[in-house]
Amino acid sequence: MIRSALFSIKKGAALALTACLLSVALNAQEKIIFTPQWTTQAQFAGYYVALEMGFYYKAGIDVEIVHPSVTQSAISRIRDNESQATTLQLAQAMEIINDGIPLVNILQTSMNNAMVIISRRGMNPLKQVGEKVGIWNAGFGQIAIGMSLKENLDYRWTPYANNVNLFISGAIDATLAMSYNEYYQLVQTGFELNEECVYRFRDHGYNIQEDGVYMTKEYYESHKDQARKFAEASRQGWEWAIQNPEETLEIVMRYVQKDHIATNRVLQKLMLDEVLSLLKDRESGQYEFRLRPDMVEQASNLMLESGMIERQITYNELIDE
Repeated sequence: MIRSALFSIKKGAALALTACLLSVALNAQEKIIFTPQWTTQAQFAGYYVALEMGFYYKAGIDVEIVHPSVTQSAISRIRDNESQATTLQLAQAMEIINDGIPLVNILQTSMNNAMVIISRRGMNPLKQVGEKVGIWNAGFGQIAIGMSLKENLDYRWTPYANNVNLFISGAIDATLAMSYNEYYQLVQTGFELNEECVYRFRDHGYNIQEDGVYMTKEYYESHKDQARKFAEASRQGWEWAIQNPEETLEIVMRYVQKDHIATNRVLQKLMLDEVLSLLKDRESGQYEFRLRPDMVEQASNLMLESGMIERQITYNELIDE
């Protein structure tokens, strides 16, 4: 009798464990392919951490990180259903929604704007009316275009790819840059940049949030549980990175080396430090991981006034509540 009872208990426990493992396996069957909006770098450290530390696995989701290529952008992968999630700047997301692709923000990382204009002449960029200013040909410059129109700067925008060669060669008078990327690339080449020649958008009334994680509304509506798990595990990755920056840098360097990215450890450390600082809200001093309604309204107004979008895009459109 006792032996039979013990056998039944063990059998029950084994069946429960099998059911649990099966449940996890079923939850992980549908893969989430996540495509950051740019090549491998510390800008996306939290997601590499979430994958390497097993946060996605523990959440019961199968995540693969696939960076965009020269011929295929992150948003084209989303549009073609080749990726299920991507990072976008808020202004980028608004432009895409305006073009007829509804998106949902499932996680906001950036709480501050990282964009700067750097003058090659050592002068205030706002005094360089009508001059040639470099801008990424892959996008990312919507807020800068809106600001230049509002301030009547009449810049002659000059597209460049993913480096600062135009600036170094003197082919342009100033350039857009990210405070965590091209800014430090120029410092490494020997340019002495003082605050007079660097216009920081966040310090002049244009502190509009940038990177967040987006899914198409169609995919999100049918995969809300997966979206929630992905967002929570990604946030966990960023929180771990904040607490463990040195270990995070090691993870980033493994990723850039694997993908044969032309960079160096010093640049990636500077980038990581700056990106982590951008996660903290300037007003509250907290890591909030949320889209701010006031910044959504400011971005929408600026883009509407500049003719980049045809209608107001609201906070409620971007957030599922």
